[in-house]
Amino acid sequence: MDPLNEAAPDSVTAAPPSKDIPSDGTGIVALDPYLDPYKPALRSRFSKAQQWIKTINDTEGGLEKFSRGYERFGFTVSPDGTITYREWAPNALRAYLIGDFNGWNRDSHEMKRDPYGVWEIRFPPVNGKPAIEHDSKLKISLVVPNDHARQERIPAWIKRVTQDLSVSPVYDARFWNPPHAYQFKHPRPPKPLSARIYEAHVGISSPEPKVATYKEFTHNTLPRIRDLGYNTIQLMAIMEHAYYASFGYQINSFFAASSRYGFPDDLKELIDTAHGMGITVLLDVVHSHASKNVLDGLNMFDNSDHLYFHEGARGRHELWDSRLFNYGHHEVLRFLLSNLRFWMEEYQFDGFRFDGVTSMLYLHHGIGTGFSGGYHEYFGPSVDEDGVVYLMLANEMLHALYPDCITIAEDVSGMPALCIKLSLGGIGFDYRLAMAVPDLYIKWLKEKQDIEWDMGNLCFTLTNRRHGEKTIAYAESHDQALVGDKTLLFWLCDAQMYTHMSTLSDFTPVIARGMALHKLIRLITHSLGGEAYLNFEGNEFGHPEWLDFPREGNGNSFHYARRQFNLVDDQMLRYRFLNEFDKAMQWTEEKYGWLHAPQAYVSLKNESDKVVVFERAGVLFVFNFHPTESFTDYRVGVDVAGTYRVVLNTDSPRFGGLGRIQDEQRVFTTDFAWNGRRNFLQVYVPSRTAVALALEETLDPGWKNSVSLGFGY
Repeated sequence: MDPLNEAAPDSVTAAPPSKDIPSDGTGIVALDPYLDPYKPALRSRFSKAQQWIKTINDTEGGLEKFSRGYERFGFTVSPDGTITYREWAPNALRAYLIGDFNGWNRDSHEMKRDPYGVWEIRFPPVNGKPAIEHDSKLKISLVVPNDHARQERIPAWIKRVTQDLSVSPVYDARFWNPPHAYQFKHPRPPKPLSARIYEAHVGISSPEPKVATYKEFTHNTLPRIRDLGYNTIQLMAIMEHAYYASFGYQINSFFAASSRYGFPDDLKELIDTAHGMGITVLLDVVHSHASKNVLDGLNMFDNSDHLYFHEGARGRHELWDSRLFNYGHHEVLRFLLSNLRFWMEEYQFDGFRFDGVTSMLYLHHGIGTGFSGGYHEYFGPSVDEDGVVYLMLANEMLHALYPDCITIAEDVSGMPALCIKLSLGGIGFDYRLAMAVPDLYIKWLKEKQDIEWDMGNLCFTLTNRRHGEKTIAYAESHDQALVGDKTLLFWLCDAQMYTHMSTLSDFTPVIARGMALHKLIRLITHSLGGEAYLNFEGNEFGHPEWLDFPREGNGNSFHYARRQFNLVDDQMLRYRFLNEFDKAMQWTEEKYGWLHAPQAYVSLKNESDKVVVFERAGVLFVFNFHPTESFTDYRVGVDVAGTYRVVLNTDSPRFGGLGRIQDEQRVFTTDFAWNGRRNFLQVYVPSRTAVALALEETLDPGWKNSVSLGFGY
């Protein structure tokens, strides 16, 4: 049994605040006094969340039971082999189950309706075996108003759907009931103190122009992720989506793992194997909207416009061309909360990155809205309080039942209290994405010369996060890799990317600049920008091309829908140097733990020298972004006296650098205050380099060997 489930409470209630904290959802004001004028809004959303918890406790036996809707709805199989199928479709006049099991007879298996619009049918076992064959096709056939027309739909809670593009782009529902259920071998790993996240898409995880599989990812990609030092994987495009090029963001079957990569048990094996490597696995969950597909989606399921979604214009996202959930409806809450619980239980995911949270928080969905940071933007009539409350309930349920669960919010607005627990009036996420950081880099690379980069603005952007709310820093994610944009290395080296990345070619100024800045940008983002770090698959080695899925506009080509790991493995190409640096950066953080340490103390932001100096977790970081100037015996402040050694050096030859800084460099502090620190030391900082130094006594006895292997300490 999963130890996380063993002690699961019978019900979920918001943890009572301490006697010194208000019990009305305004406890967050003590952390942020600027929220004081908005206490009424904080009370309103908190009260609504508490009322939902009370209602669910009274009517459903609590959130714990309520979130197990997948054990009641859809297809369930009892120990004796009895199959029960239930579906909520209150607008339907009659309902029938059809499929391979009855030769697709539309009238032979009529379902019964209860007072709440839930249809049900049971199939007793035949000769001791389930009456419906495993993996056979089926659908629900509904008689609906408007001339009593018949329509067939994919069951809303179906756990497997498949697509045969040679026949039709529409998905087929499958009755998934394998005779031998997958048995997980490894427990979930403990929640990482420092989340180093590898954002990955199974389908593109191959150098070959094809859709890669779960098994290929397990055998080929997982070992790479482990060796690089990432301890968390964020899997994209797992929930079934009809259109591959949607990147997984147009969901049509919420409980089905995408069949284009293989079978459900293949995904379970992937997660189980990752757990065996000590890697946490997160699901990129899409509850912000749904595909507008009718034949194989939730849209117009029972021929009504408002079953799971808002009716009319409010139920449609004009930019995404998709449907929007009605978060204030009892059955929609059951569906979505049960969906989260299903992925945690059935597939043993360890948490979620919630996509499109901005759209869920506001009635305007962020469309045409530029958030200035004014608090009035986060409260008032533009806020979708039902959406806010759903996220409160989701986080409360997940963290109560799974204490090590990780939840991440993708929100561009900067909503206060997004990552504060419900008892204080917060929404309850563990982390938020620092979405302004990659935007800054792209803007500078597009518009500024290197000498114009503003060190003060860089440090402000990297440290501008809300007190008490954890942030995930990243230099680039999948958003920056999409066609029409460029990855960082592509912006830096586009002119010579295909001609001078070989070690047999000249190390040109373009390539030297690009590789140097690629390392500097990633290291300063990693060490200064947040309490966790994220990298998109392939960007660790500067993947040379954007990402574009097969579609009509590109001749359905897979050329750009792949990750060219072969470039890293080729010892004659310079991509391996960037890969080795990323590896050293992750493992050095594993040793010193700066991501889960308090925010860095920035002691120097020198605009003319383009030098930034800060300390975090006992590590001294010195960056020189100047394109031409190097500095000898550069004086930098440091708080703790002692002998310091280089533990990470971007200029090391094994990272493609020029070797101007010695890996074994040893420097001593002087007892004299400098830049607000109690001591100083003097270091050599060549142009476009960075070094991280740590006290000599923190180094392992075999640190020289570790350095030579590229682990940074």
